Amino acid sequence: MKQVTATAQTVDEAVESAIKQLNASKDMIEVQVVDEGKKGFLGLFGTRPAIVNVILKQDPLAEAKRFIEDVAEQMGAPVQVTLKKEGKVVVFELSGEKIAMLIGKRGQTLNSLQYLTQLVANRNSEHYMTVMLDAEDYRSRRTQTLIQLAEKMAGKALYTKKEVPLEPMPSYERKIIHSALMNKKNIKTYSAGTEPNRYIVIAPYK
Repeated sequence: MKQVTATAQTVDEAVESAIKQLNASKDMIEVQVVDEGKKGFLGLFGTRPAIVNVILKQDPLAEAKRFIEDVAEQMGAPVQVTLKKEGKVVVFELSGEKIAMLIGKRGQTLNSLQYLTQLVANRNSEHYMTVMLDAEDYRSRRTQTLIQLAEKMAGKALYTKKEVPLEPMPSYERKIIHSALMNKKNIKTYSAGTEPNRYIVIAPYK
């Protein structure tokens, strides 16, 4: 955490001096007044300068971005990270030559990295943020795969007249399955198991 101590004739002037040293703005800092200072007699005798300790707040999104880059570097798959914010949802877009390593089998590595990144982003954030990680449009392709899987397994459930359990999935992927089948009158879906092994069951109405 970067911080500076500044002195000046007044607290405001000391704060302004610290802001310049940190190359920051007022909304990026926390101010601790060490000494409010004192004006001396006729401005000459007994004067004591104001002293402030100014702390540069951590940017949770910048911290999360660095975390992703550091993990990717350690995995031997360096990435470029860009982000876009949509309300309380923050999407980090990852790209790189070895992006497949960060996606992993069925997106498991990407999902794990997303979970850890969300913890990092919210550690110093004043407001809770939902973090999504995408890697070269993987999420869109995965959504289409899940919709096709839902249709196929619903057909199997109707044909066999038996419940069909799917593999464990994160909550947002389970929502895709639920949504894909919610308008089918002869099919119902429900979640079973406990996190992180919670899964969907597709069942025919009897």
